[in-house]
Amino acid sequence: MTMTHMPIATVFGGSGFVGRYVVEALAHAGYRIRVAVRRPNEALFTMTYGTVGQVQTVQANIRDDASTEAAIAGASLVVNCVGILFPVGKQKFDAVQNEGAARIAQMSARHGVERLVHISAIGADADSDSAYARSKGEGEQAILAAFPKAVILRPSIVFGPEDDFFNQFGTMAARFPALPVVGAETRFQPVYVGDVAEAALAAAQGKVASGTYELGGPDIETFRELMERIKRVTRRPRRVLINIPTPIAAMQGSLLDFLSKLSLGLVPNSLLTRDQVRLLNRDNVVGEAANGFDTFGIVPRDMDSILDGYMWPYRPSGQFAEMIESAKNLR
Repeated sequence: MTMTHMPIATVFGGSGFVGRYVVEALAHAGYRIRVAVRRPNEALFTMTYGTVGQVQTVQANIRDDASTEAAIAGASLVVNCVGILFPVGKQKFDAVQNEGAARIAQMSARHGVERLVHISAIGADADSDSAYARSKGEGEQAILAAFPKAVILRPSIVFGPEDDFFNQFGTMAARFPALPVVGAETRFQPVYVGDVAEAALAAAQGKVASGTYELGGPDIETFRELMERIKRVTRRPRRVLINIPTPIAAMQGSLLDFLSKLSLGLVPNSLLTRDQVRLLNRDNVVGEAANGFDTFGIVPRDMDSILDGYMWPYRPSGQFAEMIESAKNLR
């Protein structure tokens, strides 16, 4: 297929953790891709995912009508991978995950886009007392109002080489004698980023009906069990797990939020927000009646098959840990 005959896909947030895997999957499937991001120069690495000229970066801010519309015009597929874990500057939950998502859907409908795929999150709920979950839920509602045939994907915690979860706690395990545990019995269903991208590709190709799908891996573990797993995979068995009761965690989150505000947002609270404490006390697993990977015909990969491949930097002996452990068995 020549470049001029390739369908055009616009991927908002295409240089982010999930977005880059979606871009790569679409490139291999034969799409011409616009990686729509606020800072195109920081997304140039995505151009290597396809042949020369197949992947291009374009400037777009989903808080802005003109740049969002320009990125969408002429595309037959739009994928929205933009999401934030905590507010930074003008990047607020409502502005990004609600109003921004709505803007993408409205512009997609205006320009006759054939398919719209939106990456949301398990727990999205317009009635939630969590600002994160509420903005996700309101964003979903706005998308379906403007583009009823959209496909919405709700993953649980997404893991992979560039993730912010296992890498963050792996770093803590390597540097500190203890790991904090907030919401020890809350259940999670971590899902591999490559499987999420595969589901997004299937949705983009029209292989599933429009609607909402919840994506979780084969393993369901509590937060405490995930911390125990991190101790094992980083070879840090002596690390102590410190349970932090919810009221105390909420106080800590509030204090860190306040200090961030005192800095006028120059120092964002990326450690623990009060909103995250609320989320850490709610199960984050696929609902019993929800459509999931089975609908896509995808068998999700488990944590055991992936984590060793990128968590080795946090081990005492780095990439040589397994070699040293094996040598101890020699006679």
